[in-house]
Amino acid sequence: MKTIKKSVTGLGIGLAFVLAGCSAQGSDDVVIYTNADEEAQSAMENALDAAGYEGEYILQSQGTSELGGKLLAEGEQIEADVVTMSSYFLESAQEQHAMFKDLTFETNALEEYPRYYTPVLGNTGAIFVNTEVLKENGLEVPETIADLAKPEYKGLVSIPNIDDSSTAWLMVQAVISEYGEEGASQILQDLIANAGPHLESSGSGPISKVQAGEVAAGFGLRHQAVAAKESGAPIDFVDPIEGNFSLNEAVAVVNKDDDEKSEKAMEMVEVITKDAREELLTYYPVALYEGETVDDAHKPAHSMTFDQPLNVELLKQHQEIFNSAK
Repeated sequence: MKTIKKSVTGLGIGLAFVLAGCSAQGSDDVVIYTNADEEAQSAMENALDAAGYEGEYILQSQGTSELGGKLLAEGEQIEADVVTMSSYFLESAQEQHAMFKDLTFETNALEEYPRYYTPVLGNTGAIFVNTEVLKENGLEVPETIADLAKPEYKGLVSIPNIDDSSTAWLMVQAVISEYGEEGASQILQDLIANAGPHLESSGSGPISKVQAGEVAAGFGLRHQAVAAKESGAPIDFVDPIEGNFSLNEAVAVVNKDDDEKSEKAMEMVEVITKDAREELLTYYPVALYEGETVDDAHKPAHSMTFDQPLNVELLKQHQEIFNSAK
């Protein structure tokens, strides 16, 4: 069994993971754990297969919280040989366990990253709106995340839940950076109240609600709104004044005793990094490596970086702020 898709649900997922794990034990297959969504998984598989690795790896999909918990609990004892994961989880796991090998190839990344990982894709947050629903409700186009907390947006806004989606962290970073923790708490309280039943467990939930016309506005991944607008849907995107914050998903090689298998894993990581990027850029149009370009529409107006290092501890602090506002 080579691939486990996210569409497998419930008991099927657990059984599939058990069977995949059993098939991998004692084999030469490289086990890849990933929190990436299906488009990214497909791009990585296509690159690996084209490079001659078809049938030589097992790709297992897990949620960010689930996989993050495994990394922090198991360290290098984790079954995986390769992990693609939100970079802040990789950094926390490395700090706790020193579980990843330094990469042996030059990445040519645009920014400097720790030697043990390199980015696979980048996600940037933004506001998006359904222009028709805005007009029907007599609403102005919001300019800030704080605008979505105003009374007139009651029941007409959708946001992701930070307990379930790292996309929500992009929003929380923005409001804390702009208004401080106390000011952010009040904005989040009003925003969560406005969202009501439209507080989503998935990062793509808000754009789905906005496209369906169930709400007027939402917060989520910027590239999804750009794509929806380009398809002709009555969708527009807004770069909030509080800032467009970003998160990267990255890839790392787990430090294992099997040198031959680790070498193959390192080769696969290089293939993912270099050969999957062309397809990945069509879904996640954020330039990460030298020579990559994206259309002007995909360049956020207010790119910002949080003033503290992103790690699991900071995420927990921000989750507490978010949850206390419910």
